[in-house]
Amino acid sequence: MAKDDVIEVQGIITDCLPNTLFKIKLDNGHEIMGHLSGKLRQHFIRIVEGDRVTCEMSPYDLSKGRITWRSK
Repeated sequence: MAKDDVIEVQGIITDCLPNTLFKIKLDNGHEIMGHLSGKLRQHFIRIVEGDRVTCEMSPYDLSKGRITWRSK
């Protein structure tokens, strides 16, 4: 799978879990588990409940995602 074969979706953080895991409610109504990408973790970007985020999902597993961007 190439790096371009990802699905980008928008969502809102509904719950913060241990080990930088988050529950994300997507705009289409689904709820997924997400973890932070390397750059967000490297630069200590804080994510709290209610933040709007952009996630990348693999087409093979649509229940997990990687948080790549935090909007205000």
